[in-house]
Amino acid sequence: MMQNNFYITTPIYYPSGEPHMGHAYSSILADVFARFERNNNKKVFFLTGTDEHGLKIQSAAEKKGLPPLIYCDKISLIFKDLTKKLNLSNDDFIRTTEQRHHKSVSDLWNKLVKSGDIYLSKYKGWYSVSDEAYYNNDEISEKNGKKYSTFSGSEVEWVEEDSFFFKLSAWQQKLLDFYDNNKKFILPISRRNEVVNFVKSGLKDLSVSRTSFTWGIKVPENDKHVIYVWLDALTNYLSALNFPNTKDNLYKNFWPASLHVIGKDILRFHAIYWPAFLLAAKIKPPSRIFGHGWILSGDEKMSKSKGNILDPVEIIDKYGIDELRYYLMKEVSHGSDGSISLKSLTNCINSDLANNYGNLCQRIFSFVKNNCNSKVTKNNEVSESDIKLINETEKITKNLRDFMNDQNLNHYIKSVINISFLTNKYINDEEPWKLKKSNVIKMNNILHLSFEQIVKISILLNPIIPIATSKVLDALQVSPKLRNLSFLDGKKILPDKIIINDLKILFKKLDV
Repeated sequence: MMQNNFYITTPIYYPSGEPHMGHAYSSILADVFARFERNNNKKVFFLTGTDEHGLKIQSAAEKKGLPPLIYCDKISLIFKDLTKKLNLSNDDFIRTTEQRHHKSVSDLWNKLVKSGDIYLSKYKGWYSVSDEAYYNNDEISEKNGKKYSTFSGSEVEWVEEDSFFFKLSAWQQKLLDFYDNNKKFILPISRRNEVVNFVKSGLKDLSVSRTSFTWGIKVPENDKHVIYVWLDALTNYLSALNFPNTKDNLYKNFWPASLHVIGKDILRFHAIYWPAFLLAAKIKPPSRIFGHGWILSGDEKMSKSKGNILDPVEIIDKYGIDELRYYLMKEVSHGSDGSISLKSLTNCINSDLANNYGNLCQRIFSFVKNNCNSKVTKNNEVSESDIKLINETEKITKNLRDFMNDQNLNHYIKSVINISFLTNKYINDEEPWKLKKSNVIKMNNILHLSFEQIVKISILLNPIIPIATSKVLDALQVSPKLRNLSFLDGKKILPDKIIINDLKILFKKLDV
């Protein structure tokens, strides 16, 4: 049963500021995988949400003159609204201030206490409020009298306080064994190598509580301590499935998670701390952590402090959500950083969406409407050109599931756009407009095969540009129950006789 279920998550976002393009990228990426697996006939549970505890939230709320929860209510709503703006298909939106989450975190904490993996001591070391992360001495640099993390560039401060610790050092070899037995637990491979090398260099016990602030989940039976925000936050992936009720259908059907989509800056928390917590609590770790790169403006990571943020909402309002989704998914390479700009966005919309896929759909729909009374009927005649197109398409599509299984979305998109390119070339070569008077049967076959190609391309692109592709499938009157990847297994989608509806222009070409 689990093989046909797919549980995917975004990071839960820290609402200490407004959403930016990095949030949009992570969310859209996860949504594409979720939609693909639904089209792949899997039962999907897709989770996103907000991480609302910690010193950074408490400080931001104080600056606004608001109680932390009221502040979180306001900011969390902005992130919830963003899910609609990004056209996400998430099944749940979790907030770490919810009671269901508090219950899960407390239970996980108690399991770690019971297993002997938590003890009370004193923490002395470097801490970044911005990252909510602890850093070793060899990860600190100094500039203008201030200390910074060499990993993130964030300012750090020296902290000394009583703290509960998790025995992370005891899990060093067990984690290395786990990585070795689960070769694709971390993707891409460059991220896996990074994590393995870090763990091999030696793990220290991890401080998992704070006493210097109050905004968070209290340690059970010791309310002087607040549970470390990452132990709190990571547990959201369980609490959304009603953990600790392991008999609940959500938990039974969807844990362990199939895929955590995260940014590379929070890889250590997900690929080291999270599996260690779970293994210590005798809970099976997730199947996959995929750490994508940063969204760059020029050569720099987008950040509020640098003032180089592109607002996703402004881009959507001006260019469209399908356009932004496609651009981000294509432009940012598999696991690598991606530099984005309005110029490259415009070029991408024009070349791939307007001139390629959009043009393919428009020219065939318009021709059939104007010359065939919106009807096309297939017969049994098949030309060499038909066979060539069909075979070339099958050759391309046979790898698509594997690409998505490895989160290699760039190869996937390039392959699908290549099918569109081949279909456009086929139409140009076959010239159906010249056959209206001389060979109507062949003309109909060319048009029918073109529509079959358009259906395949539209279903394959649907996870990325769901609005435009749905318009095309609607115009071809494709039943919702047939809008899936069954054609990859040889299932027929279109009937021999097609009656089309009108299709308006999908993508307007933009001035460069």
